[in-house]
Amino acid sequence: MAEVQLIETSLRDGNQCVWAALGVDTARTLTIAPVMDRVGLKAIDFTTSTHMGVAVRYKREDPWERIRLMAAATPHTPLQFMSTGFRFISWETASPEFMALAFRALARNGIRRFCLADPMNDVDANTACARMVKQGGGEYVIVALVFTISPIHDDAYYAGRARLLADCPDVDALYIKDPGGLLSPKRASSLVPAIKSSIGMKPLELHSHCTIGLAEHTYMDAPDLGVSAVQCASGAAADGISNPPSGRIVANLRALGHTVDVDTEALAEVEDYFIRLAQAEGLPAGRPQGFDAGYQHHQLPGGMVGTMRRHLQESRIPHLEAAVIEELGRVRQELGWPIVMTPFSQILLAQAVMNVTSRERYSVVPDELVRYAIGRFGKPTVPIEPWVMERIASLPRTRELEAEPPMAPVEALRNRLGEGLSDEEFLLRATMPQSQVDAMRAAGPAARHYDPSSRPAMELIRKLTSRRDLTHVSLEKPGFRLVLRRSRSRADA
Repeated sequence: MAEVQLIETSLRDGNQCVWAALGVDTARTLTIAPVMDRVGLKAIDFTTSTHMGVAVRYKREDPWERIRLMAAATPHTPLQFMSTGFRFISWETASPEFMALAFRALARNGIRRFCLADPMNDVDANTACARMVKQGGGEYVIVALVFTISPIHDDAYYAGRARLLADCPDVDALYIKDPGGLLSPKRASSLVPAIKSSIGMKPLELHSHCTIGLAEHTYMDAPDLGVSAVQCASGAAADGISNPPSGRIVANLRALGHTVDVDTEALAEVEDYFIRLAQAEGLPAGRPQGFDAGYQHHQLPGGMVGTMRRHLQESRIPHLEAAVIEELGRVRQELGWPIVMTPFSQILLAQAVMNVTSRERYSVVPDELVRYAIGRFGKPTVPIEPWVMERIASLPRTRELEAEPPMAPVEALRNRLGEGLSDEEFLLRATMPQSQVDAMRAAGPAARHYDPSSRPAMELIRKLTSRRDLTHVSLEKPGFRLVLRRSRSRADA
């Protein structure tokens, strides 16, 4: 029987899958932090540059402050930052110099574990990033083998890339990243041993999603195959299109005879917190999913299926859903079998819709597909179909995008934005609208405590104070009294 470690994903992947990355803020994070630190987790999947942008744009909170405060609150548990290649917040390809600065700032502010997940499984890009992370002070680097189903993504494909990654001294561990929840126990029984035989003593973790009901079953078999850690979410942030639920996974692994050395009471408290948070804020809760064989054809992330249906409904063509899904599979093959994860899932879906709704396939091509074709996201695993490439190359817009200048050097960006900026503020201003960063700074420090049970009382206060016929509101309980009075001038108005 194996010893299995746990990575908690609620604050990052669970929040993204179930709550569109908007369900947590600094206060909601810090409130549960000490409990998470007691669980005995291998790591907390904490943030990405995209989530940092969300903190600024929607919460008006400093993401660097959130990292520092969380790191201080979880001294025994490494915080993880996930990077999807050479980009930071924006989808513009960042220079190595810029990414090196970002990794140094992240390590300095409290990120100890860096997860690298290149959407093309580009070994050179991953090892270059790993080197930068270690040079910038990062303690631990884990690299993803992004899983998908296609004629070219067989066990040999993954074993070959795993061998090259394991040979890199800056890579500490690898993990199978299954964003679509496609990995079945049967496929895992050949894939995991193939990867393990290629990476020697380096640890292998597993990250999957519950989208079509396979992940929990695969997690049960994974330890016997050589997986040493599984990545799970908790409470309302688990299930659905999110990761398997931590409490159920731990209980079932232990029932099968495996050792999972975590504090069960603390883990239950984490689960309960995310349930209460969702209830208090009116957020959806993940639910167990049934098996859907059709999903294996289009492989769209669950959230994007909803987006597709809404778009088709708004365009008054919902009857074309089946045609779009069939076209998506055809487009994916023609474009060299890209893995259906961000940004490629959005690109594939957009092109499929355009092909179905236009008079001629590829008569309209979005800019992001052009950038994919000309190599801005890396080299496709197999070449794009020649006739499709010729069609894209003939577009006037393609020549314009080929002429786009790369990101300006860091020194030039500093001169433009202001030389007195800290690295942290510079990284935000170089990748986000200045007005959003200004609004974040004007908002001041974020709140640091959150109590889900206080939400009903706060909603009641808001409703009462919004009434024009009340001059004061009084709330009382044993040992506590709060009186709110409307100013006379406002009442008279």
